[in-house]
Amino acid sequence: MAVHPEVAAYRAARAAAGTPPLYAQTLIEARTADLAAIRAGTGAVEPVTEVRDERFPGPAGELPLRVYRPAGSGPLPTLLYFFGGGWTLGSIDTADGICRRLANAVPCQVITVGYRLAPEHPFPAAVHDCHAATSWVARHADRLGVDPTRLAVGGDSAGGNLAAAVTLLSRTDGPPLAAQLLVYPNTDQSGEPAGDDDPALFNRRSVAWYRAHYLADPAHARDPLASPLLADDLSGLPPALVITAELDPLRVEGQRYAERLRDAGVSTRSEHYPGMIHGFFAMPASFTDGRRAQGSAAAFLRERFGLSGGPGFDVAGAPTGTAAGDG
Repeated sequence: MAVHPEVAAYRAARAAAGTPPLYAQTLIEARTADLAAIRAGTGAVEPVTEVRDERFPGPAGELPLRVYRPAGSGPLPTLLYFFGGGWTLGSIDTADGICRRLANAVPCQVITVGYRLAPEHPFPAAVHDCHAATSWVARHADRLGVDPTRLAVGGDSAGGNLAAAVTLLSRTDGPPLAAQLLVYPNTDQSGEPAGDDDPALFNRRSVAWYRAHYLADPAHARDPLASPLLADDLSGLPPALVITAELDPLRVEGQRYAERLRDAGVSTRSEHYPGMIHGFFAMPASFTDGRRAQGSAAAFLRERFGLSGGPGFDVAGAPTGTAAGDG
């Protein structure tokens, strides 16, 4: 596997700084360090016409939502985005940069969900929070300015896992979904984590650490809501874009999930980024391919929402237009 020069530089900087892996820190330290690293890799804050915080009634009490709305009036196509962080780290702030860029680039409304974290709230709390949020948004489409016929889910890493699980629940319980965006998703927690132990990068020890926090009972790894790849039937799910990275320990399970979706008759697009690492999608200031992948995600959603044009991104992943707004 050839390491991308930007990845080599990123790894060297982390090694030189002596940055400890998240799994070697306390939960409080890891949550703080994770958000700081993502903010550094996100780059400048992109303005959006409107950003506002809401609350919704989750299964065990109120939870936060953040709404990113581009220019435009009336009901808009909407993406429910679930942040990454191994179900253990992260918050609605974690996905702020991604949500802003996608809101402008598609353009569509993006809503991110502050689901409950493990180990305080282990599986399946996050899954049911995310499905409850998706259902609540659909039921309150008029108030939120949502076009309920153009509602999608997406997320990166653990957020991709949650998006896939929500599609399984929505297939039987609703609401109908137009698309799923799965960025290096966890899809099978039943086996040994893949990859090496390079402490400067997300590695198999990282995967095991997150899994141990999320799955209070190891038997839960066989539940399709924890491991969507193990679902007996993936037919009838919404069209998918699955993004994977070559140097990611989750690469194979993401690719296998895309294959199973196709085998089940689901329209599925796969995009693989050679030499890239887990997390690159969330760090477009550090990785050119992160900008490219976000641009590709925007193009996929634009197609699924039946939109033409849009600000989009140029070949280097730089936005070709943004909306004035909150800053």
